[in-house]
Amino acid sequence: MKNSSLIYNFYTLLKLPAAWISGVRVSKITEKYCEVKVRHRWINQNPFKSMYWAVQGMAAELSTGLFLIEKIRSNKIPISMLVLNNKANFKKKARGLITFRCDEGQKAFEAIEKSIKTRESSLISMKSIGRDVSGDIVSEFIFEWTIKAK
Repeated sequence: MKNSSLIYNFYTLLKLPAAWISGVRVSKITEKYCEVKVRHRWINQNPFKSMYWAVQGMAAELSTGLFLIEKIRSNKIPISMLVLNNKANFKKKARGLITFRCDEGQKAFEAIEKSIKTRESSLISMKSIGRDVSGDIVSEFIFEWTIKAK
């Protein structure tokens, strides 16, 4: 991918300030996977002294949506994208540094190509898994995106 994580982090500062303030940062993006990290801090905690679920959701959504954003930017055809549904499963309190990883970059690129060819709305379901520093899964998110070439 052409763009570095630094550029995407600047993008979150400008376009997703709540994610930026909460500490959500893109750490690595390739054509196959995207990693987004967020550290449990005072600003993003819940009353139970773990990371608030919505902060986890922002990080997970970003790890899936960046593939779509990247592919849309590389085309000259206007394409809309929107989260249609999402599902979350929480397995453990999120404390410390949490890394959300989505391994479905190719799936996203194929969905964009299909939408461009057919000019019809496409649905794509993408999963992001959040793990703590010991490798334990703290949460899993599935986002269903709708994509349509205009």
